[in-house]
Amino acid sequence: MGITDTACALLPVDEVVGAVDGFLAASPAARAWDVETAFEWGRADAGLLTEGQRSAVQFITLIEDHLPGYFDVYHRYFPVDDTVDPSTFVHNRELYHFTVRWALEEDTHARALARYQEAAGMAERGALRTELAVEGQRPFDLPYDHPVQFFAYALVQEKATQMYYQHLRDVSGDPVLGAVLSHLARDEARHFSFMADVVGRYLRTHGDAVVDPIRDVVAHFRMPLADTMRGYWRWALKIADVADYDHTEAYEHLVKVIDRAVDTRTDRVDELVRFIDQCRKVA
Repeated sequence: MGITDTACALLPVDEVVGAVDGFLAASPAARAWDVETAFEWGRADAGLLTEGQRSAVQFITLIEDHLPGYFDVYHRYFPVDDTVDPSTFVHNRELYHFTVRWALEEDTHARALARYQEAAGMAERGALRTELAVEGQRPFDLPYDHPVQFFAYALVQEKATQMYYQHLRDVSGDPVLGAVLSHLARDEARHFSFMADVVGRYLRTHGDAVVDPIRDVVAHFRMPLADTMRGYWRWALKIADVADYDHTEAYEHLVKVIDRAVDTRTDRVDELVRFIDQCRKVA
């Protein structure tokens, strides 16, 4: 598959290297955490949560556990095989250094949330695996054809996820769940920083040429699994009430990225910022 027909729209490989090196330097392996030892699982108690908070944990576990589908998107659109020319391969291979680290961390999130459900008495492990497989087998894709769109989408999604985890942590009745959510939120914040860095580099490198692709992401934005999970919107509204969640809060961070990347706004960039602000106000 790959984005071979828009290879000219890719970032120069040195820009990718700069973003990836910066992320990895800020995320040394020595600072990583693991599911087995980072939390006092014996103290986990779902009885300390409201029904809404338990529902929120179930929801975000399903979302995080779809990691194989998310990772597959990067593999298909930024392939590291003989379906792309050598220069595109080099670009994708450098990006792969980030995506494998990102995937490891996101998979750890899925495992931590599943472990919490088991330890807190919310679910039996075998039954939970079966439940997660129902959504996990559903396909996931992003309808984009410009490379910047994958990073602009993830910028909003990662920041929105980080903010929700922080909100849910702040109202959680179980300190163990609070600790889990703090770890997840910190990871999502770093993932957002990488995506923001890449989007900023696209804006500085390609200027107005990436305005319309970014606008399209905002215009049709949906959080992961919104179009495939049965009952998604009803469930999403329920968990939003639990922890004051609105994904459009992340849009202001996209505007900040644009402002940092663009010294002098062009008419098209001005229009993009106005559009983003309008989407936030409407929501």
